[in-house]
Amino acid sequence: MEILQRELIYLWYYFCIQLEQIFPYWVLGMGIGSLISVFARDKIHRLFEKMGNRKLGISGIVIACILGILSPLCMYGTIPIAASFSQKGMRSDWLAAFMTASLLLNPQLLIYSMALGQTAFWVRLLSCFFCGTAAGLLVFLFFREKELFNFTDFAAPKTRDTDPRPFFRLAKNFGRNIKATGPMFLLGIVLSALFQRYVPAETFAGLFGKENEGFGILMAATIGVPLYACGGGTIPLLQQWLWDGMSMGSAAAFMITGPATKITNLGAVKIVLGIRHFLLYLAFIMIFALMTGFTVNLIL
Repeated sequence: MEILQRELIYLWYYFCIQLEQIFPYWVLGMGIGSLISVFARDKIHRLFEKMGNRKLGISGIVIACILGILSPLCMYGTIPIAASFSQKGMRSDWLAAFMTASLLLNPQLLIYSMALGQTAFWVRLLSCFFCGTAAGLLVFLFFREKELFNFTDFAAPKTRDTDPRPFFRLAKNFGRNIKATGPMFLLGIVLSALFQRYVPAETFAGLFGKENEGFGILMAATIGVPLYACGGGTIPLLQQWLWDGMSMGSAAAFMITGPATKITNLGAVKIVLGIRHFLLYLAFIMIFALMTGFTVNLIL
């Protein structure tokens, strides 16, 4: 009984320490995410829609990627929006950049990532931007004259932010945000406390550190597939892993494959792309994640 009590005290201590460190970023991220969702989401999507009437060429891929990052929607919200854009004649390469960037990152997750430190913040932002841009360029090069997306089963989403009173509209969105992210956020901190208590830092550094670079990056990219359930929930884990010696390249690979292969996202992507193009998508994500991991470690 004494041993159990002692272990619970240790775990509670680790839990409280990390909660204190990450909680402000979680609240700030939800606040900014709700503000953008309530007051700026439609403006962002209208900017993207207006791009269809301009001859921007390949430069439109970059703009589409930036707007995808700024969009607060998850993949199941992004795809119906993309479907409505496609019906209005939006180019496939611009849609690919927008959807890929939106799938990998949004303003809320970007704020969460500030808890990982300045380096991880910029690595996540730039790697997601380049991934979205690369997706758009590949579609431009190889699928310009081919039908790539099938949005038949997706209709334009209905907004839940309908309260005519701005403050209550924002408060309700923030409440939904807490409900959606809170359980996974707390679970992430619990798992992080368990890692800190029972997994030796030197063992973790040996697996995911620079000394075992190739294997570490490959493992980080691979575990991102089954482990990633919620962006906010992985922040405590990533913070602990980086403390324990995970290389920034391995973290970058995880931050790409995680959201890109999240189970709820994969179902929607498979429907839109079809099985053949879906397999190409998975290959692209894994290759890009590995290349990003090696590049980040080389630079840093």
